[in-house]
Amino acid sequence: MRVVFMGTPEFSVQTLEALLEKHNVVGVFTQPDKPSGRGKKLTAPPVKQVATHHGLKIYQPDRIKTDSWVEVLKDLSPDVIVVVAYGQILSKEILEIPRLGCVNVHASLLPKYRGAAPINWAIVNGETESGVTTMQMDEGLDTGDMLLKESVPITAEMNAQMLHDALANLGAKLLIKTLDQFEKNGINPTPQDSDLSSYAPMLSKDVSKLDWTETAKQIVDKVRGFDPWPVAHTTWQGKMLKIFKASVSECFDENLLPGRVIDLTKEAIIVSAGHSAVAVKEIQWGSGKRMPVEAFLLGHDVKLGDVFGDKEA
Repeated sequence: MRVVFMGTPEFSVQTLEALLEKHNVVGVFTQPDKPSGRGKKLTAPPVKQVATHHGLKIYQPDRIKTDSWVEVLKDLSPDVIVVVAYGQILSKEILEIPRLGCVNVHASLLPKYRGAAPINWAIVNGETESGVTTMQMDEGLDTGDMLLKESVPITAEMNAQMLHDALANLGAKLLIKTLDQFEKNGINPTPQDSDLSSYAPMLSKDVSKLDWTETAKQIVDKVRGFDPWPVAHTTWQGKMLKIFKASVSECFDENLLPGRVIDLTKEAIIVSAGHSAVAVKEIQWGSGKRMPVEAFLLGHDVKLGDVFGDKEA
C-alpha cells in the first residue's frame, strides 16, 4: 500500500517505523525545524530524524493547505494518508486525495478527549482507562468516524509520560491492524456520538498551577498528568516550586487552611488541601535541580505552618 505519513513528535515515531515494515511510505510530512534548548539551536522534529535515517522523502510545509502542497500530495498518489499528531489541519481537498482517505491515530477513546492533549487530560481528570482510536478523518476536530479502538488501564502510579509511551506502542499496532483490515475486508466506520464528547485543550504553564483548595486526589492527578510538561507547580518563599511526584496523605488537620505544611517526614512534605492532604515527594525549587524531598530538606529549612501558594490567608 502506498502511504503518505504525517506526524511530528515522538508519539508519531513508532507508527512510522511500523508502517515501514509492511507498507511503501512514499513521503513523510512533518512540521518545520524549530529552535530548541537554551542555545535555541534549530532542531529537526523526531519524525524527521527517523525519516532521514531511513532515507525517506521529507516535506516540511509551513502551511500544507496551499495549492502547491496539494499538488505535491496528488503527485505522490497515496492509497492512504496516515496522520499521527501532525500539528496542521487538513483541507477537504487533501482529505479526498487518497482512495482510502486519511486515517488518524488518536490517543484517546473517542469521542472522549478530542483535541491536542488527550493523554494529559485523561490523567488530570482522574480517568482509570485510556486508549487509542483509529479514525477516518473529516474536516472537524477529531470528529471523524471511528475505525478501530483499543484501551489500556491508567494505574495510580502512571504519569503522562508513561501513558504516552504505552499509547504510542498501542497506536502503532492498531494502525497496522486497521490497514490490514482495509486491505482484506474493509471496515465499517462507526459515527461518533457528539453528546458523549469532551475536549482536551492545549497545555500551558497556567493550567498546571496548583489550587490547594482542591482535594488531594485532584492535586495528585494534576502532578501525574502534567509530568513531564508543563509540570504541576506552586510557590514557596516567593519562588516557583515544581512538583513531580506526590500522593494522597492520611495526615490531615481540618483546622489548617489549604496550602499549609502540616507535617514533615523523611521522604515527604505534607501539605493541607481541600478536606485532605498531599504528600509532596519530588520537587524542583526555583532554578535548582529536580530532587527527592529527602535531599531537598537537607539543605532547606521547611517549617510547619509554611505556606505553599501565592500568599498567606
